Amino acid sequence: MAKPLQVEVYNPNGKYRVVSTKPMPGTRWINLLIEQDCRLEICTQKKTILSVEDIISLIGDKCDGVIGQLTEDWGEKLFSALSRAGGKAFSNMAVGYNNVDVNAANKYGVAVGNTPGVLTETTAELAASLSLSAARRIVEADEFMRAGLYDGWLPHLFVGNLLKGQTVGVIGAGRIGSAYARMMVISRCLVHLTYGQFLKANGEQPVTWKRASTMEEVLREADVGPVIDEVALVEHLKVNPMFRVGLDVFEDEPYMKPGLAEMKNAIVVPHIASASKWTREGMATLAALNVLGKIKGYPIWSDPNHVEPFLNENATPPAACPSIVNAKALGLPVSKL
Repeated sequence: MAKPLQVEVYNPNGKYRVVSTKPMPGTRWINLLIEQDCRLEICTQKKTILSVEDIISLIGDKCDGVIGQLTEDWGEKLFSALSRAGGKAFSNMAVGYNNVDVNAANKYGVAVGNTPGVLTETTAELAASLSLSAARRIVEADEFMRAGLYDGWLPHLFVGNLLKGQTVGVIGAGRIGSAYARMMVISRCLVHLTYGQFLKANGEQPVTWKRASTMEEVLREADVGPVIDEVALVEHLKVNPMFRVGLDVFEDEPYMKPGLAEMKNAIVVPHIASASKWTREGMATLAALNVLGKIKGYPIWSDPNHVEPFLNENATPPAACPSIVNAKALGLPVSKL
């Protein structure tokens, strides 16, 4: 028999049992749950990605809700196990949910939460940072200095590209794309916002795209859906040394395609776009309130893109679930607040 996973328990005598598959930033989300009579169990096992079997063992025989992560495979097995344990709520600590089989959740009557409305600025900031860092070869220069190779100024040392006056294309002018565009305008770039239909009308297809049929499809693919053909990208980087790229998510995450790590004209970071303290703590709070709201029978917040009332640490959160992606399929009521 496999050894039990390590967990940290808060409010052991709580009426409702909630499991978090990972420790999450901040303490507000913990306090909000235990104040509402939840027994909270946080998995502290030193394992980056939990398996389906790991999570089933955490769910156990009785579990009212689970807060999970985008690295986990939430499908038939997990929703079946959660339903058998009496659970009616799961929330990703992410805005995207392409790791979740929503149809399976619907089958077992489990509400699926996500965390939109809190990642916009911090994600756009990282995109702008990658753009500037790639153009000016900052990572290469940093490594050069740390290696003790700098012995004086040279005319050709780490010559990069000036972004002022350049055209920046933004494919997908949603909240994050628009925020990124605003930041690049501040850098005095000419920004071109595009949607898929614009590319098609102009005979251009720089990336594979399709027109989404529903907003749910957009959200499902928004966070970590595969967008870049990394094999083709590696070949392009090899033959075009002045072409530079910054990547935060990958086609087969957490893995990179062979050769990408060796490309000096690529900056690669480990999915940290939302990794500002305020944002990650906000994501944890929203995920916890999604689960808590469903347990308590609260309605669904009417506008999940405007979640500021849930993030105000000096006020009691609204009696609502911030964002449930399958609320309509489950026939859940919408808040009138």
